[in-house]
Amino acid sequence: MSADHPTIAVGITGASGAIYAVRTVAALLERGCRVEVVVSDFGRRLLRDELGPEAAVDSFEKYLRDRFGEGVDRGSLLLHPNKDVGATIASGSYRCSAMVIVPCSMKTLAGVANGLSRNLIERAADVVLKERRRLVIVPRETPMSLPQLKNLVLCAEAGAVVLPAMPAFYQHPQTFDDLADFVAGKILSALGFEHELYPAWTG
Repeated sequence: MSADHPTIAVGITGASGAIYAVRTVAALLERGCRVEVVVSDFGRRLLRDELGPEAAVDSFEKYLRDRFGEGVDRGSLLLHPNKDVGATIASGSYRCSAMVIVPCSMKTLAGVANGLSRNLIERAADVVLKERRRLVIVPRETPMSLPQLKNLVLCAEAGAVVLPAMPAFYQHPQTFDDLADFVAGKILSALGFEHELYPAWTG
């Protein structure tokens, strides 16, 4: 995969915020990325509960195209089962440029913070950290307990970017999609991508 069309792994877990996940995946595809998606069991339920049955994993690619248009066809999408710890993104020799976990549940956070690698999302995150590549963690939980805060610190100390799902309001959002665009834009910025998902602050 060339530098112009990097491979990005995306983990979707069972914390609320499915809209952030799908907007991020769509934005990456619109930029021509190869996006390798892993959805946890609770992440599968999250997609259906928050976005409707049409967002189920089995029809995920069609859902993205129907919602965001043909621009998503600029990239390529590959779905991995979370139990498949032998998938491409589980190996450091595979040239996956970066990973984002959006939204990131506190259970997944604990697994990543402590290097447990119990499933593909945790293993892929562990690989990204050990290879000194970019890992973006998007927690949504609030308020947070002390153990959860300590796990965030452990991930930050290991090199991850902690990017809470906190949309801003200076851009005067009018819809939920505007809020999703802001968080997805922040994620893309953390991954090193230029974007126009929200207006830049000009001072």
